Amino acid sequence: MKNVYSVGQVNRYVKNMFTQDFFLQKVYVKGEVSNCKYHTSGHVYFSLKDEAGTLTCVMFAGQRRGLSFRMKDGDKVVVGGSVDVYERDGRYQLYAKEITLEGAGALYVRFLALKQELEDMGMFAQEYKQPIPRFIRRLGVVTAPTGAAVQDIRNISYRRNPYLQIILYPALVQGEGAADSIVKGIHMLDEAGVDVIIVGRGGGSIEDLWAFNEESVARAIFECRTPVISAVGHETDFTIADFVADLRAPTPSAAAELAVDDYRSIVEAAASYGERLHRAIWGKLDLQRSRLDTCKTRFMYLSPENRIREMRQKLLDLEEEIQGAMESRIGDKRHRLAVYLERFTGLSPLRKLNQGYSYVADKNKNAVTSVEQAKVGDRLFISVTDGCMETEVRSIRKEERIHGGN
Repeated sequence: MKNVYSVGQVNRYVKNMFTQDFFLQKVYVKGEVSNCKYHTSGHVYFSLKDEAGTLTCVMFAGQRRGLSFRMKDGDKVVVGGSVDVYERDGRYQLYAKEITLEGAGALYVRFLALKQELEDMGMFAQEYKQPIPRFIRRLGVVTAPTGAAVQDIRNISYRRNPYLQIILYPALVQGEGAADSIVKGIHMLDEAGVDVIIVGRGGGSIEDLWAFNEESVARAIFECRTPVISAVGHETDFTIADFVADLRAPTPSAAAELAVDDYRSIVEAAASYGERLHRAIWGKLDLQRSRLDTCKTRFMYLSPENRIREMRQKLLDLEEEIQGAMESRIGDKRHRLAVYLERFTGLSPLRKLNQGYSYVADKNKNAVTSVEQAKVGDRLFISVTDGCMETEVRSIRKEERIHGGN
């Protein structure tokens, strides 16, 4: 029984055959553009035709860097890419990566070959790129002495920094001897000790820009000790010099802006930083003054002198309280003493003596209050208000007295 395959299997088999064909993986095809459509997704769909046939082509949005012009029907172009099978439809087509106008096709092939060679050698590697210094004093320029490129670089550079020194090497930028002239200019400015070198020219065709695609120029830029900015052509133009340079600028004007920092912005930034620093310093000083005042207040409250002053005040207050309490107690005692004196005044012997009474004592100073305590011949002492008399008992007479009481 014969083998039967599905459509998908056949398409996949054919696709594998195309994939394994080295010739179809990198091929350049020339022809006339027809049915050119720019899709909203960014993809470009078109066909290439000549007198012998038609080839369907597509350039995906991610490959649009390889298209430096607006393609239209009728253009004669050279398309570089790979031929592969689209499995779903079972048709093959050219997947374009690079598209150039036919007149520049041969040079473009040379360009791609040299680009690939230098890239394989590592001359485009990012680790070899030198940083562009932010502040420069001397700018070297390798370009034609006349033309818009040098004027744009000079005008923009001096507008951004009027104190900049520009050293121009008047080089040939197209035609015979242009590559050697550019190489010589790079070497001389590198020896002159400039801070940055701009190598470039205005726009033109691929033939006009070809001097910047020469290997000697690429090696001079790669070996240059001074950072190099390439500024060749317009924004869509790419040369070998752009890939090997430390920085690519889309135009000479942009190169000047990248190389020369704006002097006014630096001055304004410095002034702004100065104001911010001034405010920060005064803010810090105000904060520290506030902290110092707080510490002073705490120190005054906690200082030994202040504590001693407070204790002295407390002692004075206590002394006043004690003195007041003593005076109050003394006053109370004096009052009570006066009361007691008043009470004892009536009981005072002197008062009794003043009233005509007397005090009689025997020789032993014992009070004699009864006749029975004395006998005739005893000496008695009689005390009156103004003195004491000594007497002798001559007779004793006992009398019955009526006592008040019960």
